[in-house]
Amino acid sequence: MVKAVLAAASTLTTQLVPTSRQPLCYCPTSGNGFSTGTDPPPSHGNMATEFHNLQDLRHTASLATKVFIQRDYSEGTVCKFQTKFPAELDSRIERTLFEDTIKTLNNYYAEAEKIGGHSYLEGCLACASAYIIFLCMETRYEKVLKKISTYIQEQNEKIYAPRGLLITDPIERGMRVIEISIFEDRSSSGSSSSGSSTSSSSAR
Repeated sequence: MVKAVLAAASTLTTQLVPTSRQPLCYCPTSGNGFSTGTDPPPSHGNMATEFHNLQDLRHTASLATKVFIQRDYSEGTVCKFQTKFPAELDSRIERTLFEDTIKTLNNYYAEAEKIGGHSYLEGCLACASAYIIFLCMETRYEKVLKKISTYIQEQNEKIYAPRGLLITDPIERGMRVIEISIFEDRSSSGSSSSGSSTSSSSAR
């Protein structure tokens, strides 16, 4: 009788001991709500290959193409860029994020070219000093251009670079266009090109 009880207890202990030592952690995943750390990363729909940051983009990606956002002259010669969403960026970034970036840049350029008392004072000081004063001080226009450069840098690091995109400061293109470079992962582009070459050779 005692041997039968001990045998039953041993069998029950063996069944209760887990066969895997992999810890379970509660995560907001689908199914039963538990994950073992081996689940695939979340999908981002039709978004292209994502990069971690700006440095990762520059070192591990190759330039695929460029998109140019043209100037908008519908309201005169004031510096303003079109907010029309390019079709090339359709699978790369949300339309609202792109439009917010362009609208913010347009607001900055409107602020830089706004004529007020500060602008008149700078002009008077420039004439009185034969423009020598600008050697030791920045104009209001230059200060706003620095703000624009900082804003573009932040947008690249936080929004565009992780999506394989890179905005070039319009000042580097003579304020004529906003240039957006589209990058692709070198490994994926290399595998696709090798695959196409293999298919063409097999067709021959």
